[in-house]
Amino acid sequence: MHTDVIADLTAWTGNEVAADRSWEFHLSDAEVSALERALRTVADRPLVEIGAQDFVIDDLAPTLDAIRHQLRAGRGFAVLKGFPVDQPLPDLERLYWGLLAHVGNGVTQNSDASLIHYVTDGRLRPNQGGRGVGNPGKSGLHVDLADYVSLLCVRQAKDNPPSWLGSATFAHNHLLEHEPELLEVLYRGFEWDRLGEEGSHDGPTTGYRVPVFSAAEGLVSCRYNRFWMAAAVKRSGGGWSTEERAALDALDAVLHANRLDVDFVEGDIQFVNNYVVLHGRDAHALEDDEDHKRLLMRIWVNDDEQPRPVADEAVVRHGVLRHGNLGWKLPEVRAGLVGTARTRRSDGAVLV
Repeated sequence: MHTDVIADLTAWTGNEVAADRSWEFHLSDAEVSALERALRTVADRPLVEIGAQDFVIDDLAPTLDAIRHQLRAGRGFAVLKGFPVDQPLPDLERLYWGLLAHVGNGVTQNSDASLIHYVTDGRLRPNQGGRGVGNPGKSGLHVDLADYVSLLCVRQAKDNPPSWLGSATFAHNHLLEHEPELLEVLYRGFEWDRLGEEGSHDGPTTGYRVPVFSAAEGLVSCRYNRFWMAAAVKRSGGGWSTEERAALDALDAVLHANRLDVDFVEGDIQFVNNYVVLHGRDAHALEDDEDHKRLLMRIWVNDDEQPRPVADEAVVRHGVLRHGNLGWKLPEVRAGLVGTARTRRSDGAVLV
């Protein structure tokens, strides 16, 4: 267990980052024009044929450099405002995918092996196993499965629910100081369910504990999604111990007490580093009209250029992602590998 206070920029409270907007970026007219020019060069091409080299947006290089810096060495999140969402959805997919190709490697993220996941409870919702993505109920603070998650607001709900961001690093520091015995429980970890999206080479759960917090090379990483963890313990027919439940409740409490509430509006893109920042949102009203339902696009991104040092790559980085049709990179999709067995360890072992 990491036993020193972490003093880097990822240790923040909502009040601190609300006053310091260094994580917020606004597209200029020239940058929007560059995006639209790039879109014309990939017109009618499927996403699997669009890589960074195909979507040239040199005018956005300084902004994208700053966003990558925020993810890797800054607060752990960024918001880009003013993305041109007034496009037919196929063109908007190309715009969004082309932009994110300059941040990292997009990976598939549901049973449909989609590179872009529509977050909605409407007709565009993909097959996603037992996940509740897009439901109007409250979504507690959690991480997604890839290195980074990006969300594009195409259409917000009428009651405009705030998005939530929480610092895993601040929560680690707080628990280390006030409840270190519960922090030790979080380091031991919990099994995760695969919510019906496992492949023939996978079990219905991870079959191993995934640490909520783990440390490597002086960096602490967080892997926390209570929904997936609760499904695994329910499947086992057992339950969490009193100590385990207390640790999870304490983590939730400190995260929410110190979270940042973000106004997430049409044309905003959120970028989040899933090892240091958790995201969620408040509930919103159910909308029956398909044309007015809340609609986001989501891309999961792995940073293979500068991967974060983690305690065990197979468990912490790939152990919750690589199963079934999830976690396949673009070259693997092009090669038709989706659905086959894949490794989680660099030594080539298929299973942990």
